[in-house]
Amino acid sequence: MPKSERKILLDFEKPLAELENRINQIRELAKDCNSIDIYEQINQLEAKATQLRQEIFSSLSPVQKLQLARHPRRPNTLDYIQAISDEWIELHGDRVGSDDPAIVGGLARINGMSVVIIGHQKGRDTKDNVARNFGMASAGGYRKSIRFMEHGNRFGMPILTFIDTPGAWPGVEAEKLGQGEAIAYNLREMFRLEVPIICTVIGEGGSGGALGVGVGDQLLMLEHSIYTVASPEACAAILWKDASKAPQAAEALKITAWDLKKIGIIDDIVIEPDGGAHANPLEAAKNLKMAIVKSLDYLSQLSSQQRLKLRYQKFRSMGVFLEK
Repeated sequence: MPKSERKILLDFEKPLAELENRINQIRELAKDCNSIDIYEQINQLEAKATQLRQEIFSSLSPVQKLQLARHPRRPNTLDYIQAISDEWIELHGDRVGSDDPAIVGGLARINGMSVVIIGHQKGRDTKDNVARNFGMASAGGYRKSIRFMEHGNRFGMPILTFIDTPGAWPGVEAEKLGQGEAIAYNLREMFRLEVPIICTVIGEGGSGGALGVGVGDQLLMLEHSIYTVASPEACAAILWKDASKAPQAAEALKITAWDLKKIGIIDDIVIEPDGGAHANPLEAAKNLKMAIVKSLDYLSQLSSQQRLKLRYQKFRSMGVFLEK
């Protein structure tokens, strides 16, 4: 099997993989034997594997969900675009001399409706990840994304954003190029756009890098994605000077879709197939498309002024502060 096609197993997936390997071995034996007992044994083991898969993926800890969100085989923005759109034309450039490969975007058609899609793009292997800067956008990437959004707003096309980044590019050069200003500008401008905006966390949503394309009328999350102000490793290093306490930080940060739905940060959770989105990308894309179409149907019934008011109220209601 080519190296690129080898199955990548997370620690908590290994017991399931061992059971599935055992089933495959028995199937090979069954080819040379027509014993009813062997087929009964296969059926029993398959039922056990199904139960084990459900048990594992229904009780994942926050740090295990973080591992799934970062899985190298997890579908990325371009994978979902190809799966959910009828037509797709990628656009390039921020009109000031940059075309950041960590952000992709363009025009698409979903169920006959023209939309603008923008998202972070991670690589599939080391070489591709280096080219995409591991999905960490620069200032030019955020200027590129707001250009596409303004195009959608000008022509009345809803905007879909896919969030999948550990954060914005943290280099000194990024600050020289105006990283903070570019993200802040996007935050302000996304509040004034009159078309429907639906943001979906498809993998790892980290810090201001995620927020730079994350202001919308509806915020969705795939079931095993994460959304956080800082990575658990960074949080642990800051609080305890010990990155090995990342699991403890992940628990405290409330990074999972279910936690964020409970406290009102996100609007809906897109259920993933058994085994995670990487186990069945087509089913994951089907579920995502259904959720997006449902949100588009709802938002399209509102006037632009209603959407702007609700968008503002949505973000103003997040969090609580006290003045002494």
